[in-house]
Amino acid sequence: MDDLNQPEVRLRAFRAVDDPVSSQKFIDGHRKVLEVHGVKKVTSANNSWAQNPAVFVIIVESLDGEKVYGGARVHAAGGTQQLPIEEATGFMDPGIHELVKELSMEGTGELCGLWNSLEVAGLGVGSFFATRAGAVITEQLGIKSLFALCAPYTVRWAERVGCKVITELGNQGTFYYPKLDLLATAVLLEDTSTLAHARPSEQKKIYKLRKNLKQVTTEVSPGRRIEVEVEYDLKLEGIKPGEFKNPFNLETSKP
Repeated sequence: MDDLNQPEVRLRAFRAVDDPVSSQKFIDGHRKVLEVHGVKKVTSANNSWAQNPAVFVIIVESLDGEKVYGGARVHAAGGTQQLPIEEATGFMDPGIHELVKELSMEGTGELCGLWNSLEVAGLGVGSFFATRAGAVITEQLGIKSLFALCAPYTVRWAERVGCKVITELGNQGTFYYPKLDLLATAVLLEDTSTLAHARPSEQKKIYKLRKNLKQVTTEVSPGRRIEVEVEYDLKLEGIKPGEFKNPFNLETSKP
């Protein structure tokens, strides 16, 4: 990444417990970025996710794996923790718990922990490209829906891949989080298969990545319009069929 006019990065996905070294690199980088912005404690930055078998990391790194530039995580419901959005907003609006349980019948999860280092600010690698990759891997996980709690500047990226604001929660979908002077918006990708509300160009790119999870392509950063060569490696190992469906053993039908 020495030459930001022709940057090259790898977006790699893995189950957190399968690669503790990379998970720790993700944790360290995320913490540093939060501290720069004056945020000392964030629910989604709690490091216990690294021991949760239902957490999958999308890491943005140098091609040699030495540097970590950013990334995101996908938490599937039914692991050893509540979803981060539940931990963050449940005390303000308990309705999030019932919504998660309802959607977990067909598998649900959350995209969270998005961050990027100042070194790649404006390239979209830790926000937009990682958001897209999160939508891509839902097919492998077998989850039909995907929550996210977005900072104001990431709502547009979530909407591009098909997320809609959950107006039934909080104040028309917004919460003060992670501190009182910061606003977060709860969104939901309702159908990860059809991506019905995604931009047509995003649908096409996500479907292309799902068909070929390992590929190298030239992307254009949405912020600075710089070409970025991205090596995608989004193949997940050891996913059992139906592993994240109906994790709470709910009744299969409603009265």
